[in-house]
Amino acid sequence: MTGIKIREPEFFQRRGTMIIAEIGVNHDGSVDRALELVRAAADCGVDAVKTQVFRANRLLHASSALAEYQKGSNPDQSPMEMLRRYELDEAGLRRIVAEIKRLGMMPLATPFSVGDVEVIESLSLPAIKIASPDVVNWPLLERSARAGVPLLVSTGAANLNEITSSIAWLRGWGAQFALLHCISGYPTPAADANLCWIMELSRRFNVPVGFSDHTTETISGALAVASGAVILEKHLTHDRAADGPDHAASLDPEGFAEYVRLVRLAGRMRGTGARRVLEIEREVRQVSRQSIVALRDLPAGHRIGPLDLQVQRPGTGIPASAWPAIIGRRTSHAIRAGEMLSWQALSDAA
Repeated sequence: MTGIKIREPEFFQRRGTMIIAEIGVNHDGSVDRALELVRAAADCGVDAVKTQVFRANRLLHASSALAEYQKGSNPDQSPMEMLRRYELDEAGLRRIVAEIKRLGMMPLATPFSVGDVEVIESLSLPAIKIASPDVVNWPLLERSARAGVPLLVSTGAANLNEITSSIAWLRGWGAQFALLHCISGYPTPAADANLCWIMELSRRFNVPVGFSDHTTETISGALAVASGAVILEKHLTHDRAADGPDHAASLDPEGFAEYVRLVRLAGRMRGTGARRVLEIEREVRQVSRQSIVALRDLPAGHRIGPLDLQVQRPGTGIPASAWPAIIGRRTSHAIRAGEMLSWQALSDAA
């Protein structure tokens, strides 16, 4: 699989699964609330914290509408009014990025317009997250690719042809990228998570694949890791019942800490590399494997048949897998009943 390198630090080498706490707009437009979420993310043991960079007047056309999950307690508000409440200026973003770095995590951000990429570049972030609606946004993808950092591209609500086209663009621009399987439902019912698509994306496109998780389950990240995910993104909130578009599809700090614990456990259980005999298995392998043993006394020169032999533990003699190679061979000397066969006890002649 093609690798994706994210500088300072190399999280894939350190932990295997990169966990991103997405604070998004769960700061409710408050830098101080965003800083509280950053500290909560650090307490949960995540690798990275992601926020969003946007300007409502750049993002929205006059005909824009809110999705049902975005309306909250004020269904009559306009999309422009809603988004403007959550804008963070560059000074606030710098404070957030500084706190993320101070606590030893990686700062990430999602741009929603071409101009937002310039803000991300000014913050010197090590990677850019592309939100699902923009997997088909040619101008934003092209500008983000020119930033020269890896892209984490979500695939929610996209069909396979759209994903294939976007990957062709990214490869044509020489971009380094990973895909994030995503279901664009807020929250996503567990039955719609379709974690099997993680492996499908990995096999089809030969890139690192993760999961942008909008379920409310704490076990979903662990299941995604077992399904092959190497990156996880999950929304973190101070209160799942708070009014706002993303709180209900998020986990609070207690739930997020459990999410991280299960992900780390799943990562250890998933392991790495091809199937091999592990050190922990060697004793059981020797004690429980079986060897070929003479069932009765066999004279020298005897042609061995199936009724002359049996298989018994331990696996310290000729292994049972060699049975076909033993049948028809002659003994080079007399063998007593119950004696483990050795290759020296067999002649080369059949």
